[in-house]
Amino acid sequence: MRSRPAPKRRAEKARAQSRTTSTHPRTSPGARKRAEQPSRRGKRHLTRGNHLTRGNRPALRLPGMPLPALVGATALLVAATGAVTVSPGPPATGSGGRQYLALSESLAGVLPAGRENVSVSRSLNRDLLARQANRQARQREKALRQLTRKSAERAEELQTNQWVLPVAGYRITATFGETSLLWATVHTGVDFAAAAGAPLVAVTGGTVTDVGYAGAYGNRTVIALDDGTEVWYCHQSAITATVGEHVEPGEQIGYVGATGNVTGPHLHLEVRPGGGEPVDPIPVLVEHGVTP
Repeated sequence: MRSRPAPKRRAEKARAQSRTTSTHPRTSPGARKRAEQPSRRGKRHLTRGNHLTRGNRPALRLPGMPLPALVGATALLVAATGAVTVSPGPPATGSGGRQYLALSESLAGVLPAGRENVSVSRSLNRDLLARQANRQARQREKALRQLTRKSAERAEELQTNQWVLPVAGYRITATFGETSLLWATVHTGVDFAAAAGAPLVAVTGGTVTDVGYAGAYGNRTVIALDDGTEVWYCHQSAITATVGEHVEPGEQIGYVGATGNVTGPHLHLEVRPGGGEPVDPIPVLVEHGVTP
């Protein structure tokens, strides 16, 4: 019968074997070199340190996780979040793609200039677009009609309130407030000397309230404005306006003459606010854009 080694010897022998197995086993230089070189075949394989290699190129490092576990984790991630697109795919070539292209081409005249290549949502309702475009067109036409009407009303208002010079080819020979032996009192208007028979026009729109001979004023036409102001046109050789007639600015009402108390043909123009006492006509004309 073989005797068993003593416990002390067994412990020393175990420690020696442990030191011997912790070192790398001896291999031949050729085998060690072949192990260190990467495989020249195109197969993927795992080497020490969990390096994934393909051919001669190093691949993704997978620290601390075996390949089966990594594949399982990836499958769970895709199942939970859905597939992820990593690069844009080619344009759709099916019927849906053709409809999308046709829709984009049909909007070429709708999109602003320079934006023809802007992507258009496939969910765009072309019927809705047409209805709203027609509504916009009707709204624009309505706005233009309103603008035209307001412009016409404004033009009529300007024409009604417009003031013009009463005669052409004149020179002023007397102003408001002057005194002379020719007048019984101070001068109550402005004298526009002009050739006899020159056309005489209304300085602004109004209604003719009186026509006829008026003593020292000669042949006179009185026109009342909308605010009650009266304008007198005196010394006419002939009167063409009639009582009750509405005249527009610049409309002829008679001719320059020398009737009444005069020394020559001229127009004596008076302005009487509210039909009362006369005021200087020149500031009134200037206030309304007319400078004699």
